[in-house]
Amino acid sequence: MLAEGGTAIEAMVAAAATIAVVYPHMNGLGGDAFWLIKRKGEEPIFISGCGRVAARATVGYYRDRGYTELPVRGPDAALLVPGAISSWKLALDLVPEARRFSLERLLRDATDHAVNGCPVSRSLSRTLDIFAPELSTIQGFEQVFLPDGQVPAPGERYCLPALGATLRRLAEEGLDSFYRGALAEIHGQFLEEAGSPLRLEDFQSYTAEYGKPLSALVSAGTLYNSPAPTQGFASLLILAIFDRLRVGSADGSSYIHSLVEATKRAFDLRNKNLADPDFMPIEASQFLLPGAVSEMAAAIDRNKASPWPGPSELGGTIWMGATDSDGAVVSLIQSLFWEFGSGLTCAKTGIAFENRGAGFSLAPGPNQLAPRKQPFHTLNPALAQLNDGRTMAYGTMGGDGQPQTQAALFTRYALFDLSLENAISAPRWLLGKTWGNSSLSLKLEGRFSQEIENQLINLGHSTERYSDYSESMGHAGAVVLHPSGRVESATDPRSDGAALAI
Repeated sequence: MLAEGGTAIEAMVAAAATIAVVYPHMNGLGGDAFWLIKRKGEEPIFISGCGRVAARATVGYYRDRGYTELPVRGPDAALLVPGAISSWKLALDLVPEARRFSLERLLRDATDHAVNGCPVSRSLSRTLDIFAPELSTIQGFEQVFLPDGQVPAPGERYCLPALGATLRRLAEEGLDSFYRGALAEIHGQFLEEAGSPLRLEDFQSYTAEYGKPLSALVSAGTLYNSPAPTQGFASLLILAIFDRLRVGSADGSSYIHSLVEATKRAFDLRNKNLADPDFMPIEASQFLLPGAVSEMAAAIDRNKASPWPGPSELGGTIWMGATDSDGAVVSLIQSLFWEFGSGLTCAKTGIAFENRGAGFSLAPGPNQLAPRKQPFHTLNPALAQLNDGRTMAYGTMGGDGQPQTQAALFTRYALFDLSLENAISAPRWLLGKTWGNSSLSLKLEGRFSQEIENQLINLGHSTERYSDYSESMGHAGAVVLHPSGRVESATDPRSDGAALAI
């Protein structure tokens, strides 16, 4: 799209549709999306494609069905109206109509990949191999994702014809068809017959929303991230706390210890307070006030790890970024939550529905389930305006790992002057749970020296070794626009992603 003269926003819509086809285990048209858009000379714009709870999805609805907590798979887990496609529409509305590409052109490559096939990634093949036994029992999943009953090998051609037909239909009928057109009617009927609480009326009442991003001032510039119900404030808070600790380098255990301790404080506030903003006891922006940040930084013991009993969130997600010749920079994140979301898949349209509603609780509190409510979201696209004029879009997948990976990437690049590529590829850590491991330990990639690990243990951290380049540490990426117009971009060697300059 950029090579044809398109904008960064259009490039991201085209890429979002394409990655929904080629990486369907991590994101899709049945999920949510969040955007940060910084246009030259303007303040950043936030777009929330956060799903909302079905009108029928009440605490009583689930209690009556014998649930003591919300399900993560199957029809009852599909309780949110997906917001991604509506967010694409709001993003495209920001592009002047006179220079806007047709929807058919924007969705053409995604449609082609779905209809004619694309090579299976290692990640998709591995995920299907792990989850096929569980998900094949859920309506529509096997028919769409395993039509011959076999897990495709990496590199094998993989087609999703029903999804291709849906993309073609969206191109012809418009993105709003997903909510107030023929596609909405198909999904309304399918979901009701499958046993989901979602109905046509839920789709018809939904629209994504524009908003104002959260921000935090640090020594390198101004940081931006998504507001509640996302964990964007936690990502900002980690960096704001760390900035006040004045750590001298990114080479030693003090660097990791300081960021981990900042993470604990940010996650503690997040776990106690984050919810739909209409239900939060305190506005997220209050945690980012300079006095509050300084107080939290002062409470960190540089010589001792604090206890860490906190719960963790997992998830499957993608992040993408772009910049264009107009000087716009875009940070976009899109997700189904767990791999393939709820697993519930409409065979007619090829769309799997997210399970982000599992983040709600049936117990009283800010995150108690209620109709039309927005869920706690780990998704948070990041953007920074640096003091020297650089604009940086960055992000990652990884649930609880997202704020931690963002912190490592940003500090290494913006504070300690590593190249963008080295900032992303350098050894990382993860505090808390990750896929296949429920321990709350501090997980270290194998490239960290034994000396650094021993120092962290002596500080009181419970450590665990992972491989040298572990997918568990996220799939990060970044795009940087310099004042001169020069563009830097880099992607993660832990992922299947790519960085391209056009």
